[in-house]
Amino acid sequence: MINVIIDKLTPCLIDSSTGDIVQTEVIRLRRKSFLKKYSKRNGWYVNWSELSDDNEIYALVVEGTVDIQGLVALKEVKDYGAILVSWMVAAPINNKQILEDAEPKYLGIGGHLFAIAAQRSVELGYDGVITGNAANLTLAKHYCEVFNADLLGILHPYQIMISEEAAADIMEVYDYEWTDDEL
Repeated sequence: MINVIIDKLTPCLIDSSTGDIVQTEVIRLRRKSFLKKYSKRNGWYVNWSELSDDNEIYALVVEGTVDIQGLVALKEVKDYGAILVSWMVAAPINNKQILEDAEPKYLGIGGHLFAIAAQRSVELGYDGVITGNAANLTLAKHYCEVFNADLLGILHPYQIMISEEAAADIMEVYDYEWTDDEL
């Protein structure tokens, strides 16, 4: 389920209270013991340790820390000719959908997570093509407007696909470092 809002298209994160630019890194998460901290119970929508059996899980972190700002679970599905985004969500402190009237700590999380998925798709030979199910029709239309995604609605009513061209456009905007670190 893809459940992020694309609030700002920016190469780096922006601290919403100061306007400061914050550099980011991507870390692969493998340890179930670490992932157990990210659960439905504390605002992450799903129990991430359970996703690690069938998915590669990546965290968007503030550079030089393990301060996780968003998570994405990706699965290679050869039959689709794409990477499946099983789950994508901003950290509760960045999630406008659960913050109500409060400002998120950082802006730019959602776009970064899409860029991570597109980059992994390129690495696995799918030219950046990604697919997944938006949480609702409003978000599906949002991704179509912001990223030129296609609303497929084949396997799920809100299934979207981002083409090779659209993925290239996404990856061009975002700037982050992939680390060899794993947790």
